[in-house]
Amino acid sequence: MSSHPPHPASPEVAAFHDPRTGSVQYVVSDPATHRCAIIDPVLDFDPASGSIGTDSADALLRHIEMAGLSLQWILDTHPHADHFSAADYLRRRSGAATATGARTTEVRSLWRDLYNLPALGEEAPWSRLFEDGDCFQIGEMPVRVMLTPGHTLASVTFVAGDAAFVHDTLFMPDSGTARADFPGGDAAALWHSIGRILALPDSTRLFTGHDYCPNGRPPAWESRVAQQRAENIHLQAARDEAAFVRLRQERDRSLPIPRLMLAALQVNLCGGRLPPPEANGRRYLKLPLEAFPEAPWEAA
Repeated sequence: MSSHPPHPASPEVAAFHDPRTGSVQYVVSDPATHRCAIIDPVLDFDPASGSIGTDSADALLRHIEMAGLSLQWILDTHPHADHFSAADYLRRRSGAATATGARTTEVRSLWRDLYNLPALGEEAPWSRLFEDGDCFQIGEMPVRVMLTPGHTLASVTFVAGDAAFVHDTLFMPDSGTARADFPGGDAAALWHSIGRILALPDSTRLFTGHDYCPNGRPPAWESRVAQQRAENIHLQAARDEAAFVRLRQERDRSLPIPRLMLAALQVNLCGGRLPPPEANGRRYLKLPLEAFPEAPWEAA
């Protein structure tokens, strides 16, 4: 049994699964004050046409309005490689503060030269950058920030009462764990981050950042610490750090680059801000060719 003290609060959590990217967005609210945070919002993007849409983000705002909530925070757990962040759109719509992990500035530096975008070395565009151990509040509910790198250098977990938002570190038990082969990722760091998460009380609700519905099951996003410890397929297959690193590295070598990664990161490393319009009034994304020549191609 865990030696942690009892959970001080239990936030209300509403989840919104995006079938196009497998992403899960959350509205997390304090029952006492009805203040809330959005975690990992999606800005819709169609790569074939280059179109941007706000249906997913607008659904979050409608839920907040219908539930009588007041939006206080817009949070991203890490710079996402598989969807655009709607943080900036939601900030402009609501005036709420934006925040992410402080090491995102290091990730910006890693990608600045790849994109040839000097602006990625300038001041970060979030209202607040969280360090490991920082605390803030949603209404009267305290939230603790845990640095949980591995999937990315900058990944953080938000722990609010009996709920922890673990981004892509842990998927549902039948899906295992996140890849760790992006620039700044590290399989050994991922192992230790999983250990930090699984040291939370057994009954802690864990909310994952993605679900890809293996074997055609319905989307799922909530598990418990005890369940992950007992059932996670990667943790069952690799019982120590060395075995886990081998498993993760072998698996990652077989995975193609996420379809939207090169488009998404140049937006997400700017807090969800789209590139500025050029002289003709249009915005453009840059795709660096041959940046990952060893990556496997998607199946035909």
